[in-house]
Amino acid sequence: MDQDRENGTALQPKFDAAGLVTGVVTDAGSGELLMVAHLNAEALAATIKTGEAHFWSRSRGRLWRKGESSGHVLRVVEMRIDCDQDAIWIKATPAGPACHTGARTCFYRKIEGDRLIDER
Repeated sequence: MDQDRENGTALQPKFDAAGLVTGVVTDAGSGELLMVAHLNAEALAATIKTGEAHFWSRSRGRLWRKGESSGHVLRVVEMRIDCDQDAIWIKATPAGPACHTGARTCFYRKIEGDRLIDER
């Protein structure tokens, strides 16, 4: 157990082999789960500095600011990190839908058996 990382006050993210930590984003007002994405050190620093959520796009292979093309930015209200510092919880105020499909949340489908039920 890394006492400093797990009980200390220093921000020491535990990035995986690809240099990423998982980011979970919820609506600061309603608590609704909006999206899950990944942050590298640059994305985390940009999020802290600007107050807008930034992520590392694995598909694009680059840093991106949520909403950079759609305008649907996520304004950070609060950030938390889990006990071993390998996951970040971002509470944000969304300026539009969080999902690239236009849905309010990326979690708009419910699993029922082997089928998906679209709840948009």
